[in-house]
Amino acid sequence: MTAVAAAALTGGTLAGVLTATAAQEEPAAGAPQAPATASVLQFVSHPDDDLYFMNPDTAQTLADGTPLTTVYLTAGEANGVNSRAARAAVTAPDKPAYAEARQNGIRAAYAEMVTGDRRSPWDRSVIPTAGGGEAELDTLRDHPGVRLVWLQLREAGAAFADRPVSLRGLWHGRIPVLGSQRASGTPVTADFAYSKEQVVATLEGLLDRFRPTFVRTLDPTPGTDVKAGRLRDHQDHAYGARFAQAALARYAERPGHPPVGVQSYMGYPNTFLPAALDGRSAGAKLRSLRTYAWVDGTDHCGSPAGCGDLKMADRPTGAGWTGTVRYARGASSGWLQPDADGGLLAFGVQDGRLATWRRGAGDDSWRGPELLAGGGLDGGVASVRLPDGRIAVFGTRTSFEGPAGYRREVVAVEQAAPGGGFGAWRSLGTPGKRDEGDRTPDISAPAAAVDSAGRVSLFLRDGDHRLAGRERRPGGDWGPWRALGGADLHGDPVAASDARGRTYVFAGTPRTVLMWTGASGGGRPAGPLPTGLPPTTIALSAGPAPAGEGVRLWAHGPGAGRPLAADFAGPVRLAPVPAPAGGVAGYGPVSGAGGLVAARSRTGRLAVAALPGTGGDGGWRLSGFPLAGAPAAGPDGVAALGQDGRLHWLPSPR
Repeated sequence: MTAVAAAALTGGTLAGVLTATAAQEEPAAGAPQAPATASVLQFVSHPDDDLYFMNPDTAQTLADGTPLTTVYLTAGEANGVNSRAARAAVTAPDKPAYAEARQNGIRAAYAEMVTGDRRSPWDRSVIPTAGGGEAELDTLRDHPGVRLVWLQLREAGAAFADRPVSLRGLWHGRIPVLGSQRASGTPVTADFAYSKEQVVATLEGLLDRFRPTFVRTLDPTPGTDVKAGRLRDHQDHAYGARFAQAALARYAERPGHPPVGVQSYMGYPNTFLPAALDGRSAGAKLRSLRTYAWVDGTDHCGSPAGCGDLKMADRPTGAGWTGTVRYARGASSGWLQPDADGGLLAFGVQDGRLATWRRGAGDDSWRGPELLAGGGLDGGVASVRLPDGRIAVFGTRTSFEGPAGYRREVVAVEQAAPGGGFGAWRSLGTPGKRDEGDRTPDISAPAAAVDSAGRVSLFLRDGDHRLAGRERRPGGDWGPWRALGGADLHGDPVAASDARGRTYVFAGTPRTVLMWTGASGGGRPAGPLPTGLPPTTIALSAGPAPAGEGVRLWAHGPGAGRPLAADFAGPVRLAPVPAPAGGVAGYGPVSGAGGLVAARSRTGRLAVAALPGTGGDGGWRLSGFPLAGAPAAGPDGVAALGQDGRLHWLPSPR
């Protein structure tokens, strides 16, 4: 056990407020290998985005032996000065050399994560791109499934300032083409320039070349800070992810490729949110960044440009980024529903379409996926069972249209009859206008609940980081979007109904969790109400409490990676929830139902335990596959999507 974890177990503000499982180390040796069919591709804008904002997920993929390709859209040349702060004023700028130094640092960090030796050799080559240029392809010699692709486009040179010559300027048509910034030492010998269309074609071509089953990007819609009037994240992060989204939408139409799941990651906004990683995971992440930043200054690479990014050598933690990782959306665990025949239905998103799996009553296996018509669906869907027994699914859809070339709206689809097929998608719009100036693309994944009066309530976090809601009356008509209050909300809200028909909504802030709740017998939820809960890591899940009174809220606590639970009946918090024995450290969403709890472990595997008093031994069981997205606990087991695109089922340990 790490010192950080041990300290967290013996005190802190969570005591007496939420029940937490103890953090413990997990064995690294003998872990099951990922299925050979899994393949991961990461799109990032700069060298180090993957290390700061996607790790430890990147390191877990490498440890699993899953093929991994990381694509860097820009050269990351900045001002061309590669030095610690003390020497920045006297160091001559050299953009090609600084771009090469950052490449050297990334190659060293990946080699160290895979082999333990930062000097492990790479084979460097040139590949043509579908955009008409060339890219550098680096392959780790002794592990050819590990690949780095360098597109070497010019970066914006500023996080927030107006820079027309940038991915953002290219997206909005302020420049016709964006040119290259080749690193010194690259095997790419000719300069080139891409139009917006050519960038999308290039990324689509890379998807076709490497054929991933799982893709990681940064957040394409980080939102706009109201006071500063600027994006909340680096403009290259947001628009690099947006180009990746556009390429994925086109790739989804290509026949014959493996279906792709997508996960987006939060960037700079992590600075203001609670740490998500336990001490061991944060330490491993920092080691990789120290290697990338060339902190020791020793010549490991033999390059005159340098062996890493000295700009980061004085602060390899960034702005607190080594202590956290956070998914921008898709944390909902509400994608598992009982079917009309007594079986189960599960929902996910593949190729931007709703994927459905079915498990008949008494069956051991799942059938699917069946992909519903209609693309553009974002990751993270919520589902509810309607009063007449039909199931409705809610999500958000991105389309590339309009003056800004980007639009996001809430959509819904329902079964035509209980147990039957699903109809066509219906747009439910978004709160406010559909333009970027109103921040409406920065909306969360939706949450939904049905009260005892048959009212369907739909909730999301809007671009102003407040809660918004819309209701469907028992007759089937939807009312308008309404502002429900709250402030500084982050992540996806969660909703649930209890046995009395009350609807509950929970949303996290950097300091606590806020709640909205309705009256017994149905009615609009009122709030926000204080829960008295301390900070969580934002990802929440909720469902009916197993004892039948109220609802149970699940989350991870900051720092130690411990699953936490609290029960509420109306606005009242009930007695503490007994914790599973032992414990498991991890991060991301937690799901609970029927006395079961499921969480992502430190190793990226699904961990499942039965709560004390429910017939199990109270210990945690780890799955043998890398998890993608949030698990969903059911009455007799846990469903989870793997990075191989398959639905996995872990029966109850009871």
